[in-house]
Amino acid sequence: MAKTVTEIESPDTAARAQQQMASYEATTEDLVGEKLTLNMGPSHPATHGVLRLILELDGEIITKAMPDVGFLHRGDEKIAENMHYNQFVPYTDRLDYLAPLSNNVAYACAVEKLMGWELPERGQALRVLCCELGRISAHMLGVGCFAMDVGAMTVFLYTFQQREHVYNLAEQISGARFTTSYTRVGGQTRDISEKTLKEVGEFLDQLEPVIEEVDALLTRNKIFIDRTEGVGAVTKEDAISFGLTGPNLRGCGVDHDLRKANPYLGYEKYDFDVPIGSKGDSFDRYLVRMEEMRQSVKILRQVLANMPQGEINVVDPKNRLPRKERVMMNMEELIHHFIVATQGIDAPEGEVYFGAENPKGELGFYINSKGGGVPHRLKIRSPSFVNLSILPKMLPGHMMSDVVAILGSLDFVMGECDR
Repeated sequence: MAKTVTEIESPDTAARAQQQMASYEATTEDLVGEKLTLNMGPSHPATHGVLRLILELDGEIITKAMPDVGFLHRGDEKIAENMHYNQFVPYTDRLDYLAPLSNNVAYACAVEKLMGWELPERGQALRVLCCELGRISAHMLGVGCFAMDVGAMTVFLYTFQQREHVYNLAEQISGARFTTSYTRVGGQTRDISEKTLKEVGEFLDQLEPVIEEVDALLTRNKIFIDRTEGVGAVTKEDAISFGLTGPNLRGCGVDHDLRKANPYLGYEKYDFDVPIGSKGDSFDRYLVRMEEMRQSVKILRQVLANMPQGEINVVDPKNRLPRKERVMMNMEELIHHFIVATQGIDAPEGEVYFGAENPKGELGFYINSKGGGVPHRLKIRSPSFVNLSILPKMLPGHMMSDVVAILGSLDFVMGECDR
């Protein structure tokens, strides 16, 4: 009896995969392999807060990036619509909490624009001093953290020490190191003493050599240059299209600074330069911040040399709290104090927008008023939120290791971004 032999082909898994790949390659030119989706954050030391990045990777190369924000949302804008104008001042400390003095000033200027108020010259000079101290503090920490992100630990120790000096001055000015709440609508809580002004000058004397030392440690450092030059480059057109502001915009070669373009607080009286970059990469953004600190020192020296005398607050008997000694001695002043404290300032109907050149960029406040002591609507233009919007355009094409350098160069704060 003849035997019949039947051959059964049973390829293993690897063989089947090879056959399918050969079939796929025969019908397509797209030979990209499987991509990996990676979550970076929201709990990650290099994201500078609770930022989540959803990255799509082809090997080490980023092909797609999507920022996910909102983990620190507190509802600041809605809170502002349920309290008096001055009661919202402490909430502005918590926006860019690395420069609380600057936030206080920007918000107060917005409300004063609605009221039609203009501060006396000394009041304006004190605010300029606060803004530039805040800029130095924020840039010192920004440069230090950026350097540490790419491996330069020593720089962070230098810059953090200088930030501590600014905090000591902030404590003398406002009574608090971190959440200052120094500014009020129509002025400041108190004047700055001559002793404190002298200490600001002494701080500037020892700050300038530190800026140059940080510059010497980083600007010609081969490793730092390799990690930042050509990384995260943004064109002028893209920077404008995405609404970038501050050092991130000027690093792209766009000459725009609100202190020059739309002067406020008497900035037009001060002699200073606006540094701009040329390539728009991470290295240029670092260089812009370094030069901005030098220019802030230059402005502060002019403020100290030409500090006016006189009142620091707007003179408006109807909407300003009377002096404490008069409240204690006069019944009419006590009643007026009670009315202003409980009902707030009597703002007119209307809407205003005021933008200030903060360390992170343009911090803007839009106020819609229907009259009375509480805003009908308040919106905050957060520079960190806008600056992060360019990440889906900026990150693709870079390696995973470049993300840390790019995020450090953008210098954002999630408290301000999420509001």
